[in-house]
Amino acid sequence: MSVVEPLLSAEHITVGYGRIDILHDVGLAVRPGEIVGVIGPNGAGKSTTFKTIVGFLRPRRGRVLFNGEDITGLRTDLVLRRGLAYVPQGRIVFPQMTVLENLEMGGFIERDGARLAAALERVFTLFPVLSERRRQKAGTMSGGEQQMVAMGRALMTEPKLILLDEPSLGLSPKFVTQIFDKLVEMKRTGYTLMLVEQNATRALAIADRAYVLELGQNRFEGPGPQLLADPEVKRLYLGG
Repeated sequence: MSVVEPLLSAEHITVGYGRIDILHDVGLAVRPGEIVGVIGPNGAGKSTTFKTIVGFLRPRRGRVLFNGEDITGLRTDLVLRRGLAYVPQGRIVFPQMTVLENLEMGGFIERDGARLAAALERVFTLFPVLSERRRQKAGTMSGGEQQMVAMGRALMTEPKLILLDEPSLGLSPKFVTQIFDKLVEMKRTGYTLMLVEQNATRALAIADRAYVLELGQNRFEGPGPQLLADPEVKRLYLGG
């Protein structure tokens, strides 16, 4: 059976702020069509891993490969142009702009009007509420709806891989369920996803594979359902 090459691989990443290293020799990979989860306690280095992948931080050691190219330390805008989308934590939207304007901002690198219209149609198919509210100012929407705007904006560039940092953070239980349902739907329609998530149980339930980080190091990795059932993972990270 042929092994599918990773779309993204971070190898032996050591990185930090100032003189203090946050990640120590961390490695992870995502293959096309997967949902990969990254979980672990606060301060484990999950968000730092994403910031390193998208170029906000340059690793002291190690490298990041994406779609067969070395993108280690590449400027963030150049990383995004290569087909990697990033949804940071905190539901960052342009509050005074409409939903439609927010989405159009996501497609700023696309000059082809037909492709932009097709991307918009895909977003509206995935998130019908955004189509209904396209003229509404994003700042007047609920937290869950704003998160959908942020996710939809990332899809406007037809990304090969989408990194989502804490997509369910601070949302009501109803919207947490909706967001996780949307992530599964996105995978079904052909997207490749990697998510950092505090809601470890929900993340592992939908992840093909997952990594558990602790104190900036790889602690566990394996299929999501297998980690969900692992007594040690349960005891340490799932409150079981």
